[in-house]
Amino acid sequence: MTEAHAIRINETGGPDVLKWEPVEIRQPGAGEALVRQEAVGLNYIDTYHRSGLYPYPMPGTLGTEGAGIVEAVGEGVTRVKPGDRVAYVGGGTYTTHYTGRAATMMKLPDGVSCEQGAALALKGLTAWMLLFKVRPVEAGETALAWAPVGGVGSLLVPWAASLGLRVIGVTSTQDKADKALASGASDVIVGYDKVADEVMALTDGRGVDISYDSVGKSSQAASLASLAVRGWYISFGNASGNAAAVAPGQLAKIGSGVMVRPSLFHFLRDPGDIDRGAAAVFGALRVGTIKAEIGQRFALKDAADAHRAIESGKTVGATVMTV
Repeated sequence: MTEAHAIRINETGGPDVLKWEPVEIRQPGAGEALVRQEAVGLNYIDTYHRSGLYPYPMPGTLGTEGAGIVEAVGEGVTRVKPGDRVAYVGGGTYTTHYTGRAATMMKLPDGVSCEQGAALALKGLTAWMLLFKVRPVEAGETALAWAPVGGVGSLLVPWAASLGLRVIGVTSTQDKADKALASGASDVIVGYDKVADEVMALTDGRGVDISYDSVGKSSQAASLASLAVRGWYISFGNASGNAAAVAPGQLAKIGSGVMVRPSLFHFLRDPGDIDRGAAAVFGALRVGTIKAEIGQRFALKDAADAHRAIESGKTVGATVMTV
C-alpha cells in the first residue's frame, strides 16, 4: 500500500510547529479527484495560517496550491481523468496525496512541468485577478508594485508591462531592483523610507493609478500617499502584518481614492472562471510574457525551512516544495 505523509500543525506558532506525519489517503467523493503530488507551491498566506494571523482549523494541513498526476476521480467528474497532469488551488495541499474538488483543477499544457504548475497555480491566477478582474488596467497607466520579484510580483510586473503599464517597483536591495528592471519595471525604488516622495518625483507630482501592495501594515501609508486622484490601493497581502482600517473620509482626502482587499477565491466562484484564468496564465507563459521562475526548492518534509526562507525576505520568484 502506498505510504502517504503530510505537513500537519496542531498549534499556531513559528516554523517548528510544522510536523511531517503519516496520513491516510482519502478516496475521492462526488465531484472530487485524487492527485499524487509532485510539487507544492509555497505562498505567504501559508505563514499567516501557521502563525495564527489568519484563523485556521486545528489540527490541520497547510497549503493552497499544488500539482501532480490524477490517480482517481469521483462520481460525476469529467474535467480530469486518471493520468492527467494537473495544477490546482485548494486547501490542505502540503501532502503527498491530495483529494479535493476537481472544479479547481487545471490540466497542465504540454511542456509545462508539475513544478511550474505548482509555481503558477495560485500566484498566476492572483496576477490575472489583479490585472483583469479587480481593476482592469489600461495602457498608459502607472502602477506601483511592492515586492516586484516575489512570488506574485515576478509575474505581475512583466505581465503589467506587456499591457502597456508603467510599473514602478519597491524593493529592499539593489540586486532585487536589478531583477525587477530586467523583468519590465521602468523604475525601482530601493528602501522604504521615502517611497511616496520618490513616487511623486518619478511621476511629476501626479502619483500612480494603482498600488499593488502585498506588504500590508508597513507599506499602507506610503501606498495611499502615492496615489493619483481616483487612484486604487489594492491590498492583497500582509507580509508585514495586517493593514489598518481606513476611514472613508481619508479616501476622499487623497482624491476619491479606492481601497480594496481582494481574495482570489471570490473571483473563482462562477463556472468557467478558473478555466478563463488558466487560459490567460498559461497563454502568457506560452508566449513568454511571464516565466515560472522557481527561485528556491525544498523537499516537502522540510517545509519549516521553506517557511523560514520566505519569512526572511530573501527569496526571489516562486518557492516550490517537491514530493
